[in-house]
Amino acid sequence: MKQVDNFSLQVVRESQDTQMGEYNVLFDGNITGINVPYCVVEAAVKVDEDLFLLFLTDDVPFEEMLHIALIHMKQGILEMIDLGGAYTTGSFKHLEIENDRVNFHFIGDTTWTVRIAEKPFFRMPFTGDPRGISRPMAMKHYILISADPPPARADGSR
Repeated sequence: MKQVDNFSLQVVRESQDTQMGEYNVLFDGNITGINVPYCVVEAAVKVDEDLFLLFLTDDVPFEEMLHIALIHMKQGILEMIDLGGAYTTGSFKHLEIENDRVNFHFIGDTTWTVRIAEKPFFRMPFTGDPRGISRPMAMKHYILISADPPPARADGSR
């Protein structure tokens, strides 16, 4: 894995009060045919020749969420997970790549770690992920995520 800086986004449709925007994912300035509903690329990590992790935000002050997309350049979005929640604020920082994992901070003092599974796996909904993570129901998942220390609850306890 290695961090790359050749991804950007191009507006297809601006967000409205009742509708999310749509943005083309550009690689080296070229349209990939992959669209996302988020407008800022915080970081991009090359996993292998065709596989990339994009760390995206939607630029909403005081309710920032981090969206982690695993994209395949030929197959499109393989999986997208969300980190955060209503009325939480976070800023993406301290990205570190260690062999097969990406570490970063987003909300509080938690170090988040993302890995890509060697093969797709099944996970029961609402189980197995740290507090603050949401992912759509699907038969195949690829992104493994952990948090150390666990994210704090609203009352400050872990």
